[in-house]
Order: sequence, then structure tokens, then C-alpha cells
Amino acid sequence: MTEGVIWRQFIAFSIPLLIGNLFQQLYNTVDSVVVGNFIGRNALAAVGSSNSLINLIIGMFMGIATGAGVIIAQYYGGQQDEKLGWAVHTCMALSLIGGAALIVIGVVISPVVLRLMGTPKEVMPNSVAYLRIFFCGSLFNIVYNMGAGILRAVGDSIRPLIYLCVASVVNIILDLVSVVVFHMGIAGVGYATVAAQGVSAALTLRALVKSDGPYRLVISKIRIDRRMMGRILRLGIPSGIQQSIISLSNVIVQANINSYGALAMAGYGAYNKIDGFVILPLQSFCMAATTFVGQNIGAGEIKRVKKGWFRLPC
Repeated sequence: MTEGVIWRQFIAFSIPLLIGNLFQQLYNTVDSVVVGNFIGRNALAAVGSSNSLINLIIGMFMGIATGAGVIIAQYYGGQQDEKLGWAVHTCMALSLIGGAALIVIGVVISPVVLRLMGTPKEVMPNSVAYLRIFFCGSLFNIVYNMGAGILRAVGDSIRPLIYLCVASVVNIILDLVSVVVFHMGIAGVGYATVAAQGVSAALTLRALVKSDGPYRLVISKIRIDRRMMGRILRLGIPSGIQQSIISLSNVIVQANINSYGALAMAGYGAYNKIDGFVILPLQSFCMAATTFVGQNIGAGEIKRVKKGWFRLPC
């Protein structure tokens, strides 16, 4: 993104991002549709009320992934291949450590936080089951998002889109099979989501390992470079805190909704799914802007950054 007509590159890069984000939002939406139609309102309330807690716990790690994407875009734009390699392998090491930590954190604190949120007794068992299963697969979630962030940082927004499309189809099929055919209840929905995330993570890792570019991932080289980790965290932690603060406010709102019972929780959860689709265009444009600015700063194209700044929608 360091050459060519800015608005054309920006649109071409943003459209796959937007479609990919739509499919990612489809994950939880499909879960809610299947649960609401085939299990019941208590299960729907459990799935809907889980999103705010999930976003709170993984928000910091998503912020770190954002910081990593900025650094990788700068190194890629500046053609600093050696540092780019260090950054890629440090990012993947951080994602593996973060994913493992999330499994422990999510499984242990989920019931505690749900009680603090005033989750009704009739909803509590489904909420705990869904959250624990979800967090057991959080390693796949973090690895995919970090890997997809690396691909987007080097200007590839097509392959992450394809992998999300595949994972979404897997999720839909497994949701229906586990709930309608095998009657596994909300646990089946959780397992379907984890399996779909595993597919997207595997495809993303395969793309990085098979790449012939300077961002190629070599499994044996995955380790943390302390200086690189420090730079990633300096950029990523403020972003993570910002996301966590927003998620914390949503948890507080959800706690108040919980006091009105399962029916109100189910309705609020359904509203959140619609709201999630509405904000996707802005999120996609901002992700594209991050890659554009990062690559051009890395390449020393400050005039191009300033020129593009006034033309970008965020």
C-alpha cells in the first residue's frame, strides 16, 4: 500500500475486511439463531449474555494483536525483512502463551464473574457450560486473529476472508448437527464454535508456514525476542486497555439487564447481534487505515500518509 492510487487501494483492501468481519459476526449470530429456535430462551439468554464477558477477557489480547499488526506493517513497508521475521515469530509465541493463559483464566473465573453479574439461577448452568467450552478453544481464537493480523499487515486481506468463510460454514453445519441431530444442547453449540475456530487457525498457520515472503513462519523459530516483545506490548497494551474498558462498561450494562430475568437477557442478546453488524463498516475501514499508515511510515512515505489521511473515512 506504499504505491498507487490511495483511494483505490483502500477500497480494494477494505472490502474483503468488511466481508470477513461480517462472517466473524456471523459466528455468534448463528449460535443464537440455532439456540433460540431449537433449545429455548434460557439457553439463548446464556449465549447472548456471554458476549460481554468474552470480550472483556480477550480484549487485552486483541489489543496486543493490534499493536503487533502495526509493527509488522511498518517493517514490511520499510523492507526490514530480518526484523519482520523476529516480529512474526514473537507474535506467534505471544499468541500461544496468551491462548493458553486464556484457557485457564476463562475456565476458572467464568462462574465467579457470572455470579457477580447477577446471572439468574435458571440461566447459570448454560452460561457456565458455554463459556467454559468457548474458552477451552480460545487458543484457536487468538492464533487465528494474530495470524490474520499478520497477513493483513502485509496487505493480504483476501486469505483471512476465505478462511473465515470456511470456518463460518463449518460452524453452521456443526451447530445444526450437534443441536438438531444429536441434541447436545448448548454444549453442542460451544463445541461447534471451537471446531470452527480450530479450522480457521489451522488454515491461517498453514498460509504463514507455506508463504515464500519475508513473513514466512518457521515453527522451530517461534520464540520471544524480548526487545520485539517490548515494542509490541508498548503499542498493544494501550489498545487492549481501551477495548477492555469498553467491554467492562458492557459487562456492567449486562449485569443490570440480568436483574430482569432470562427473557430480558435473551432480548438484549438478540439486539447486540444486530448492533454488531451495524458497526462493522467503520471497524473495517479503521483496520485498513492501520495497515495503510503502518506500511507507509515504515517506508518513510510520510507525505503519502498525510495525503491519505484526509481521504480515509476514519
